[in-house]
Amino acid sequence: MDRFLIKNSSTRKRPLLAECTDTVTLPEKAKLRKNEDDRLLAEHLTWKEIRAEGLSCDYTLLYTKTEADVIFQQLEREITYFPEDLSRVQVYGKWHNVPRKQVTYGDDGLSYKFSGITLSPKPWIPLLNSIRDRVELATGHTFNFVLINRYKDGNDHIGEHRDDEKDLVPHSPIASVSFGACRDFIFRHRDTRCKNPTRQIESQKLELANGSLLMMNFPTNVYWYHSLPVRKKVLAPRVNLTFRKIIPNCERKNTP
Repeated sequence: MDRFLIKNSSTRKRPLLAECTDTVTLPEKAKLRKNEDDRLLAEHLTWKEIRAEGLSCDYTLLYTKTEADVIFQQLEREITYFPEDLSRVQVYGKWHNVPRKQVTYGDDGLSYKFSGITLSPKPWIPLLNSIRDRVELATGHTFNFVLINRYKDGNDHIGEHRDDEKDLVPHSPIASVSFGACRDFIFRHRDTRCKNPTRQIESQKLELANGSLLMMNFPTNVYWYHSLPVRKKVLAPRVNLTFRKIIPNCERKNTP
């Protein structure tokens, strides 16, 4: 497989946070200081622009290794995953247990339907809010929902799919943050998935490092499938958080 076509790296600048002139309590000051630290970090991130036909992604290291290791341990302690009956997918009419653990968190009034199941999110917890805040500062996008997948080792995986469900706000990006073991992430163009493809478009591979952020921008999920394949040599666990913008249930059109 070819590596991604990576264009010139860039450092994105974000607008300054508004200065607070009111008297604030110590906890509020600590929060403001953290927001300022996150803002400064976000301003100096180095991004790799990943481009191919119909593929638009941006990749950066959002956390240092030390930060990422601490957050990974916090995720292991604080995240409670769905039971097995909610960790199934429907493929060609048959139900299968997913080879990983999963759970969703998000705002009130949301639900997310994919592969034959509908998931309602648990309420946000401080740890996830903290990660979301940094993602939003780094990208300039807002998110109201996160799907978390835990892979116990290289045998846990996810097959080829596109995140193109109708519950997503049209044209909104998906922010994928990874903690723990580094895993290969594969993109394959939809026109190459048949037995006798009429087009030759190379699959693309990226290694998702501990503490990394991958932004999948429109129209990537229109044209490209992605997967996290089995890697038997990987013995350590990995936790991945995909932040999304979901249409609230009250705003969805009534369809039969």
